[in-house]
Amino acid sequence: MDIHYSKQAVKFLKKQDAITSRRIINAIHNLPSGDVKKLKDEPGYRLRVGDFRVIFDKSGNVLYIEKIDNRGQIYK
Repeated sequence: MDIHYSKQAVKFLKKQDAITSRRIINAIHNLPSGDVKKLKDEPGYRLRVGDFRVIFDKSGNVLYIEKIDNRGQIYK
């Protein structure tokens, strides 16, 4: 499975400490297992990694990571 990250997702991961960013990246690579739910008002899915949320969309064999942020900020 190919994983493509948006500019915002890469920027967020670079700002985090090494342990946190590794935890988020491991959760992304272990998809579809994990706490994944379909978004209601938008196309795509949400992955919960502790207090962080990863918004992603999948089409065929490509996984596109749209946004990564704290749980309170991501839906704004």
